[in-house]
Amino acid sequence: MTVFAVFLGAALGAPCRYLLDQFVQSRHSRDFPFGTLVVNVLGCLLIGFVIGTSWMPLLGIGFCGGLTTYSTFSYETVKLLEAEKYRSAFLNVFVSVTLGVAAAGLGLALAS
Repeated sequence: MTVFAVFLGAALGAPCRYLLDQFVQSRHSRDFPFGTLVVNVLGCLLIGFVIGTSWMPLLGIGFCGGLTTYSTFSYETVKLLEAEKYRSAFLNVFVSVTLGVAAAGLGLALAS
């Protein structure tokens, strides 16, 4: 049953990532990966909220695993570096990590 919950969560999280990324990115500059930032921060908030609960397999591992994307974050940062957009690359790493950790902490605080 746990494997099915993870599968179902991931099956829902991945299309949500795509749709949310497209929605956010269409409203912002193409020079910065705002869509990836938003999905990753939201995923951090949600996983902080559900960690240690019975919802963890479905929402934490499955949905958040499908929603968030470390590989795209890394790829987009490398592409910024290749385009010599060093300030944007640094900002992407700094803001993503800082907001992600803060969002996970906020999720934990909201859950308690």
